[in-house]
Amino acid sequence: MRIRRTLTATATTAAVTLLGLAAAVPAQAAEYSSALKIKGVQYDAPGRDSNKCSGGNTKNEYLTIKNYSKTATVNLKGYKVKDAAGNTFTFKNSHTLQPGDYISLRGGRGTDSDAKNVVYRQNCNFIWNNDKDTIYFYKPSGSRADVHAYTKKSNDRDGNGYITYHG
Repeated sequence: MRIRRTLTATATTAAVTLLGLAAAVPAQAAEYSSALKIKGVQYDAPGRDSNKCSGGNTKNEYLTIKNYSKTATVNLKGYKVKDAAGNTFTFKNSHTLQPGDYISLRGGRGTDSDAKNVVYRQNCNFIWNNDKDTIYFYKPSGSRADVHAYTKKSNDRDGNGYITYHG
């Protein structure tokens, strides 16, 4: 009986330890039930940062969102992208992504184009921090579609300012 209690206590301790570790797992490790996910982010636009609307390089900072479904077509209208500071962009227009299709959400001003897979934030300020940030992606219902935290030191080993998620 004593051995059984010890095994039960050990099993309980192991379960509590596992639960504790599970609670410590970063948010980006969670897998959300969404066809649309963040494929990658160019968080540090090449060159010297300049958020001027004319001649600046905010258009070179972008987030790529991909439809990972094999069968579902998804409309981006109503989806939201947000950073850790609360800067938010909402897709107000219809942008349909076929299975395997992607779209780049770029800073700066420009003309949105489904044919060229691009949407502009119509804002010349940078949204992603060059050292670290968190990218939140929400469905129109308000539930999370995807989330990723990054640091330049940990996630951008080649130093090119681009990080890939979900391949």
